[in-house]
This record gives sequence, structure tokens and C-alpha cells, in this order.
Amino acid sequence: MKKKYCMVAALSVLSLFTINARVSLSPLFTDNMVLQQKSTVPIWGKSEAGKTVKVTTSWDGKKYSAKSDANGKWRVDAITQKAGGPYVITINDGDETKLSNVMIGEVWLCSGQSNMEMSVKESRFYNQEREDADNHPNIRLLGVVKNTATQPLDDFAADGGGWQVCSSATISDFSAAGYFFGREIEKYRDVPIGLIDSSWGGTSIEVWTSAGSLSQVPSLKEQVAELSKVPATSAERQKKYDEDLAKWEELLQAKDKGYSDRKPIWAQADFSDEGWSEVNMPCMVQDTDALRYFNGIMWLRKTVTIPEEWAGKDVVLNLGNIDDNDVTFFNGEIIGHTENWMLPRRYTVPKELVKSGKAVITVRMTDTGGKGGMGGSAQDMRLECGSAKIDVSGDWKYCVSLDLRDIPAMPVNTSFWPMPTFLYNAMINPLLPYTIKGAIWYQGEANVNQARLYGDLLPLMIQDWRKCMGKDLSFYVVQLANFMERQEQPTESSWAELRESQTKALNLENTGMAVIIDIGEANDIHPKNKQEVGRRLSLAARAITYGENIEYSGPMYSGYKIEGSTIRVIFDHADSGLKVADYAAIESGKPVANDELKGFAIAGADRKFYWAKARIEGNSIVVWSDDVPMPLAVRYAWADNPEANLYNGENLPASPFRTDDWEGITK
Repeated sequence: MKKKYCMVAALSVLSLFTINARVSLSPLFTDNMVLQQKSTVPIWGKSEAGKTVKVTTSWDGKKYSAKSDANGKWRVDAITQKAGGPYVITINDGDETKLSNVMIGEVWLCSGQSNMEMSVKESRFYNQEREDADNHPNIRLLGVVKNTATQPLDDFAADGGGWQVCSSATISDFSAAGYFFGREIEKYRDVPIGLIDSSWGGTSIEVWTSAGSLSQVPSLKEQVAELSKVPATSAERQKKYDEDLAKWEELLQAKDKGYSDRKPIWAQADFSDEGWSEVNMPCMVQDTDALRYFNGIMWLRKTVTIPEEWAGKDVVLNLGNIDDNDVTFFNGEIIGHTENWMLPRRYTVPKELVKSGKAVITVRMTDTGGKGGMGGSAQDMRLECGSAKIDVSGDWKYCVSLDLRDIPAMPVNTSFWPMPTFLYNAMINPLLPYTIKGAIWYQGEANVNQARLYGDLLPLMIQDWRKCMGKDLSFYVVQLANFMERQEQPTESSWAELRESQTKALNLENTGMAVIIDIGEANDIHPKNKQEVGRRLSLAARAITYGENIEYSGPMYSGYKIEGSTIRVIFDHADSGLKVADYAAIESGKPVANDELKGFAIAGADRKFYWAKARIEGNSIVVWSDDVPMPLAVRYAWADNPEANLYNGENLPASPFRTDDWEGITK
């Protein structure tokens, strides 16, 4: 069920699952579909204008009819009973169409960016060798094909044309977080589960929100208004982007000291970089003292020696993830160009460039904000020729050529890359008004540099969806995992601010959050353990949506009291007790070797945070530090990748928090 890209111009051909010459149905209505139980469920499609369409549902034998309008559109609202199946839906406009193997159960939408899109085959999960998706035929999967649109669409394309029965084959390319969530709901609710995956890696929350709602945000109102000027067709948008990009590159190269007469002189093999500084890669360059405040364009060079046996053969260069954009050269010739900070760089050096002896790899890296550099691990950085490898991690020469303030805004390829509202238009609106029980949402990485604004955008999007999908739509968020280098001292963190903004959405009713601050990976923004992500999401759904009497959240900050030289922090979701733990120990069943609480920091009137000592007292934590005799504020797990080990008795981790509201770094 691997996602494919489609163009708006071709959508009318791809999007309708045509059953016969007349009646055509959305991919939502195919064999193997799942309808929400105990609900009024719209069923719609197209026929000839003025046709009477009759729909019969086998679970109750009821007959519904509607007359198609001037555009051929028709709709009936059927009533579903309790979960069960398989059933048949018969549609007749003079020719009969039958949808078979239809189930009634629970329907969930899975959306977000790459961590939701990440497939089962890409994830790492436990008891993998014993996982048998063939044992879950009552889970049904619908993958929405990636597409963008400037205006709301009625139609979409689906992987495989429509709903697929869960199996080892169909699950491979489906969302791992979605599948593991659905598997848990099926297990505990014992009902058929329909999962709709509509996700796209690297995307911001703005692209998933309607224009009407985004126009209410002062900082986005003008940008949304400008979208009306974007050409409607993909071909027109591509042409405009090509023209704008050529002008931008010409302007940029005129400013960039690495170019002379539009030639990349800093990429040439014989260029002398003797006076350049050095940086050890992989790293985020803002974590170094010399580049702590850098944003802009820098050039990096690495000299390697090519063995004689490699000469005249294609070679593959792996550089891990580069934040944000890069142009990569081999001996002065461009071998690759990527404009996405989360995509791994894997470029082929053509054989005609590969000669024995000295070779220079040059990366022109553009960092547009936040932290930039080469991410991943040292093992990700290598030259490959067959099974032979050359390590290209370690020391690289570098020189900054342009500050961000001197760089004109780069054009965006709106023919492919989604702009605000584009994915709502193309990948959410066409699902409406299908009856959906709830949504699970794993997104936020792309909005880290706007973490404070995200505190407005996430509740806005939830309410936006509820206007169209029903005010009772359940909505469960995955909080961002721990990621990047661990800091030795307390520090400000845009990732922590984004997590705080995600937590604010819990003020909306019928919402919950899966905290995964303990299962991230420092060198990978895509943590592999989506099994636990799905399980923790399912706990919230089981408790809040389905009313099970279970604990569904780790400890959540609820208040604090200053008590002399200490601060007492009070928690909700602590009835099962508070304890020191770590996920690896929980997972393995081994006892925790260290019972010292970690991750707490405390500050006084100078607003300087120091690592603090902490002890558990009932459902509260008492925090103090000898360095802060008159404390005012406490923070917990307030970092990109914190060391934090507070759990409740149900082995669920505490959510990061702060008691202060001091200005951070993303305001």
C-alpha cells in the first residue's frame, strides 16, 4: 500500500473507483470497507443527472433512495447497527452494484507527518517474528494517495483503489503507528476496525488546516490570502516555480562568496581551504561554540582518497540527514541537491567522475533557522563501492559564506510541496462527510521553530476538523519524542516548547496524548518503536472514547507550591503512585539500577536553572537545589533530549513541563 504521488490534473481519472459504466464511488466505498457502528452514515457517489439511486443495506434490509442532481451527485444517509459483518451494500441506478465484505465497527483517521507515515516494514517492534497481520482480517486499511490542491476537492485516490483487508502483504507499507493503534483497539473492543491513513512526511500543521480557520490567525492571514494567487494546476505551479527558482539562484549566487561568475569555486578539488575552520561531523553546528548563533549558508569540504579498484565505477555517497537544504559536489561537479531537512542524503557519484587518488566532497548547506548540520550517526556517513566503504565522518573544513539575514526567501515548489491548506483541500476534505469516530495525530517536528504559535494552531485544527467530522470527534496526539544531542546543563529548547504547546490542546474535551519522551532516538528523528506509540495512543482511546476504567496517561503537572527553599510539584494521573524507572528496564522486566530522579531543574529570581534534587512524596515531587536558596520555578524534561525517569505505577512516563511562563526561544 505504498503511497504514490498524483497530480491534480489527473485526479478525476484516478480518484473515482468506478464500479460500472454509471455509478461511480469514492474509494471510501469499496469492498472490504468499514462503517462506523450505531451511527448515521452518509453514502454518496455519482450517476447520470436526474437518476434515482437506490441503496439497500443487508444488515437491516432497509432501502434508501436519492435523486442525483444536475452534476450527477447523490447521497443517502443510512443507519448502522452494532459492530458486525460481513455485510453487502447494493446500489442500483438501473444497473446494480454490490459492495461485499462490508464491516461495521470503529473508524479512525491517522494523520500527520513522517512519523505517522512511517510504515510497518520501516519500524522496529517487539515480538516481530511472531507478528502475524494475517490474524487480523477485521482490520481494514485505506491509504490516501498524496496530492495537493489550492481549493477543496471532492475526490481522492487510494492505494490499491480502496479498502484493503489487513494481511502481511497489505500492512507492510501502511502506517506503523496507525496499525499498532488499530490492533490494540481491535483487541480490547473486539470489533472491526477501519484505519484511514492520510499523512505526508515533513509537513507542517498549517497544510492540514482549512483556509477559513487559518485566516483567523493574525500571523497567517496575509499568507492565506496570497494563496488565491497560486496557479490552480500543477503544471502552472511548476512553471512558475522554475522561473522563480532560476531568478533566486542567480541572485543568491551573486551574493555567495563560494561562487565566482556563477562557478562554485569553493567546490573545486584544487581550491585551497587552508584557512578554513574545522567541525566534527555529524553534529548540529549550533551545538558548537564557534557556530552557536549561525543561520545561513556554509560550505563544508572533506578530502578522501579513492582506491585504484574504485576508479571508473559508480560510487554512492551517504551523508545522513542535512538540516535544512544542500547542494553536494564531488570534485567540483554537482551530484545531488535536496530541500528537506528530514530526508537522508544518498547520492550517486557517476563513474566518469571517479578516479583514483585525492577527491574532495563539498556540501553547500543552507540552514534556514533553528539548528542546522549533518544529523544521524557516523555510520550514516560513508562512500560505498559495492561492499567496500570509506568513512566520511569526522573532521570537515568549513567556511560561512552568507548570513540568513542576507538571503532572500527561497521559492517553494507548490506543484509538489504542500502550502498552507493544500493537504486539507486534497487529503482531508475529500473524506468528508464519511463518519469517523476519532483521529490520531503524530506531527510537530516541522513546526518546532514556531513552537509557541503551535499552541494556537493545534487546537484550531482540532476544532476545524470537528466542524466537518462532528463535534464529538475524539482526537489523540503523540507528543514529540526525545531527539538530538543531550545537553549537560539546563537549557532553553524549542522542542520542549513544542511539547508544551501540544499539551495545551488537552484543554479541549475528548482529547488525549501519548507521551513518548522515553523512546526517542538521539540520532534519528524517526524513532523506530511505533508499537509502543500505538499502544499508548490506544490507552487514551480506550479510556476517554470507550470509557474503560484504566489509567491512560503518565503523570501530568497540575500545580506547585513554594515551600521555603523547596518547591512541591503536584501531579494528576498519579493515583497508581509515582516511581523512578526507565523504559528499557520496564520493557525487559529488569529492576532499575538507579533510583535517583533525573530531569528536574530549578531557578530563582535570576531565571538561571540548575539541576535539582527531587524526592517523591505521595502524588507530588519535592524539588530543591543548594544553588537556589529562594526558588521560583521548576522544569522537568525541558530539553531536546532530556534524561528523565519519572513514571507512574502503570509504567507511563511523566510529561515534560515547566511551572514558569518566561519567554523562551520561539516567541
